[in-house]
Formats: sequence, structure tokens, C-alpha cells
Amino acid sequence: MTPTKFASILRHQRRRLRSSEVALIALAVAVGLAAGLLTLIQGGLAHLVQRLLYGAAIDRLSAVTAVDPLRLLALPLGGLVLAGISYATRGRQRAPIDVVEANALHGGVIPARDSLVVSAQTLVSNGAGASVGLEAAYAQMGGGVASIAGQWLKLRRNDLRTLVGAGAGAAVGAAFSAPLTGAFYAFEIVIGAYTPAAIAPVAAACIAAAVMIRSAGAAPYLIALPSGHAIETTDYLFYAALGFACALAAIILMQAITALETNVRRLPIPDRWRPVAGGILLMPLALLSPQTLSAGHGALHLDLAVPLGLGTLAGIFFLKIAASAISLGFGFRGGMFFASLFLGSLAGQMFALILAALPGAPPIDPVDAALVGMAAMAVAVVGGPMTMSMLVLESTHDFALTAVAIAAALCASTLVRETFGFSFSTWRLHTRGETIRSARDIGWMRSLTAGRMMRRETPMVDADITIADFRHRFPLGSAGRIILTDGSGHYAGIVPTPLAFAASADPSAPVRTLAILADQTLRPDEDVAAIMRRFEDLSADEMVVVDPEGAVLGLVSEKYVRRRYAEELEKSQRELFGEARESK
Repeated sequence: MTPTKFASILRHQRRRLRSSEVALIALAVAVGLAAGLLTLIQGGLAHLVQRLLYGAAIDRLSAVTAVDPLRLLALPLGGLVLAGISYATRGRQRAPIDVVEANALHGGVIPARDSLVVSAQTLVSNGAGASVGLEAAYAQMGGGVASIAGQWLKLRRNDLRTLVGAGAGAAVGAAFSAPLTGAFYAFEIVIGAYTPAAIAPVAAACIAAAVMIRSAGAAPYLIALPSGHAIETTDYLFYAALGFACALAAIILMQAITALETNVRRLPIPDRWRPVAGGILLMPLALLSPQTLSAGHGALHLDLAVPLGLGTLAGIFFLKIAASAISLGFGFRGGMFFASLFLGSLAGQMFALILAALPGAPPIDPVDAALVGMAAMAVAVVGGPMTMSMLVLESTHDFALTAVAIAAALCASTLVRETFGFSFSTWRLHTRGETIRSARDIGWMRSLTAGRMMRRETPMVDADITIADFRHRFPLGSAGRIILTDGSGHYAGIVPTPLAFAASADPSAPVRTLAILADQTLRPDEDVAAIMRRFEDLSADEMVVVDPEGAVLGLVSEKYVRRRYAEELEKSQRELFGEARESK
């Protein structure tokens, strides 16, 4: 096949993908298979590292009863490897883009290098035993391979976002052998909406990933035990209270991680070496309880199988919070997905034991409470009420328990939104200066800037001329607004032409005395949302765009800005519901 023929076939396939929903679904299946395989490989690598560092007999690191203190040197050693990765990537000017940020701000574009860096850092962190999960690496690589494929095939912005969500969701679904969980993860956390156009590609990718995992013979994560207890109507009230309690604990956890990270940055320790110090601090926690190591898969199963006392559960709970805060605060890389599930299971069991000790309170089953607590805590930290509820369903096959899990998850989600407003991933972005609260696409708003919307050909005049001269140069009807500049060519205000012809205006006075908005300008990089806020706050009709030195670049009118915003919003909505493809 000649290169010309290959290029022609490639162009034809790209056109098909842009116009055919079936072709996009087929691509999603391929992405799902790749995401499942990558999840299998990454999980195998992390567990291999744990067996090498902590002992060949270890299956789930957090399930061991004791660890040789010398082996805990793996924690600072992992920090040392992370320092090496930081040194190797020291030329980077920004943090790696994750799947949530990519879909919210960059139209699904994830640089391949970013995915590799995040995956490597997470594998090292989890493999060394830091209290972080692998789900961040799974989702990053699943979404990353989808982004690369979509960019190469030149997919539309919304199709690329959908494919990235499908890849990330497929990876998470493969990790738990739970395709419904993966699908809702894609919708709620990565895409940011349930849309008709995304249902089929996401579902196809998640099913393909689950088939890949099961065909490979990999054992799914067994994170829950079946419950045979009947759920009473009054139980909904108690589990709702558990949801609120988990939400409060989650907010404290997220704030603690951020506060610790902020204070650590003030220490005279270079950022590159912070994970080494964090690894040293994690060692005594792991000696007190090995359940603080890694994400907590083995510990969760162990604690559900063997009833523990309230004091023991509380001790593990606070040690795990401390370990997670230290791990992330000191620069280890990973997610809080499974760590929040583990913390929720502990919170649920503690809640059941406390309730049992209250006179007259009806008892609830500790295992049921643990499973509901898992969903509530994970929703509060990660987000996605249906994602975590489906995880309970696919883990237990208990529809009655899933119903109360949904109720508790919704209570937790509502309290976190009302009092905190962020999930863990969006909170981390917020601390870096971003304002996103979900993966909802706002990247198009940021690309619609004052520099792109301004009108460059605008009449200008020196601010020191008299009003009489101004009247002579700009008769009524010639222009509605005139921009004033000073002797150096810098912006000095706007003069509405009719204002200069008012009877009260002194013809001999300089025209600058009539200027409005002299100290209010726009930067060329300000986005449409910020521009509309400025117009509303100032009750202005037009504003001038200036460069950093104050030189006039152009003029933006509120009417035009709102029209462009409405056009782009309508276009975004059409793409969201798949109408853009149908119209072609």
C-alpha cells in the first residue's frame, strides 16, 4: 500500500468517526480493551513491587498482621525514587494534566508524557506502601490512551471528551470488575454529565474492559461481603445520619491534606525530597498498624470478616487518615478512591457499634453499615453518588442495601456541596488556582477571550484636546464611543460622543474631563465569563482591551460578548446531546 493510499484511507476513517456513532462505539470498544489491559499491567507491577519490598508471601499489603521494621525502609526508598522522577522531569512548567482537568479545561487533550509521569509516580508510591490508591493511575492511563487515539483521529471536542471519559471509566470498571461502576465513574466524575450521546460509547468501553479482565483470569477486587439482613424503613434515617457523618469526616480529611501540604512547603525541604521525609514519617504509623500501608484493599476485607472493637476501629481510622494526609501532603502520588472506601467501611462499623451502645436505639448490622459507609465516604471525597452506589450493588448483589447506600450517598454529596463545594480532585485543582467544581466542559469559555472578541478598528483621540475640537472631529452620529489616549499612547478612558455635545459641557475644557471607565480595562486573556461579570459589575456597555503596558488593543461590547456566549453555549449543548453529528 502506497503512502498516498494509506493517507486517503486514514482521512476516510477520520470522516467516518466524525459522522458515525457506530464508528465511535467501535473505537470506544478498542479503548476499553486497551484500558483493561493497562489496568491489569499496572496492578500487576504495583503488587510485584510490594512483594519484592515487603515479602514474597504478601498478597494484599494492608492485610498483613505485622511488618519487619527493616522492610519499612521501602517507604523512604520510594520517596527517593519519586525524587529521581522529579529530577528527570524538572524542566516542566506545570503539573501533569489529569483526566478531570483535561475534560473540564482542555477538551479531553492529555499529553502522553503527563499520563506516563502520573502512572509512574502512582505505581512507585503505592508499590512502596504509601497510603494511596492505584485508581488514579488506572484512570489516567485509560483516559490517556483514549486521548491519544482521539487526537490522532482528529475527533470533535465533545467526542474526544466522551472517549476520554469512556477510557477512564473502563479502567476503573476493570479495576473492580464492575462495568456499571466504571460507566457511572465516567459520567459523574470524568465527563460531568449523563448525556444520550455518551451512553453507548461509555457502556461499550466499560463492558469491553471487564471482558478483558475476566478473560485474563484476573481476580476482581472483593471489597464487600454479601449481606443477608433485611433493611427496615427506619434504617434509612440512621444511614442518612451515617452519610452526614461521613461527609463531615471527608471534609476534615481534605482540609487536613491541604493544610499539611501547605505547611510542608514552608519547611526548608526542597519539593523533590519531600516524599523521602514523608516515607520516614509513615514508618511508625505502619509499625502501629500495617493497615495504613497501601490503599487498604486487604485491610478492608480483613476488617469486614473479623469483628473489631470500637477502640481498635477508631485507632485504625485515625491512623489511616494520618497516613493518607502524610502520603499526599509530602508528595507521594495517588488517589483517594479506595482509601476513602476503606475509611468509610471503618466509619460505618464504628457508627453501628456506637448506635448499639445507645439505650433504646435499634441495632443495625455492622457489615451493612460498613458497606453503606464505604459509599457515603467515597462520594464525599471522590464524588459520584451513583458510581459508589453501583459499586455496592456489584459487590454485594443486594438491591435493598444498594437503596440505602444511594440514600446515604446523596446525603453525603449534598452536605459536601453545600458546605465545601469540591471533590478531592477538584479541590486539589482549586488550591492550584483553578475554579472548576466538576468535569463539566468550561474549556471553550476560557478560549473565548477578550483578545479574540475585541474590535481592533476603533477611533481614538488624544485626551488633552478640547471638547470643542472633539465636537469638530466627531460630529453626532459619526461614532458612538471614542477612546482617549494620553501623550504616551496609553489608555485614558472612553467618551460617549453625545456627552460631548451636552449643553453643560465646557467647550474649552479638555475632553478627558468627560471620560468614563478611565481606570477599568480588560486583559486580552480574560475569558468570557470574567468579561460578563465585569460588564455587570460596572453597568458598562463597552470596555477597552489593553496590553500590559496600557496600550489600547481594541474594544469589546457587552452585546457582542453575550451573543458570542449564547452561540457557543448552544453549540456546546448540541454537541452534548449528539445533535451536531445528526445535523451533518
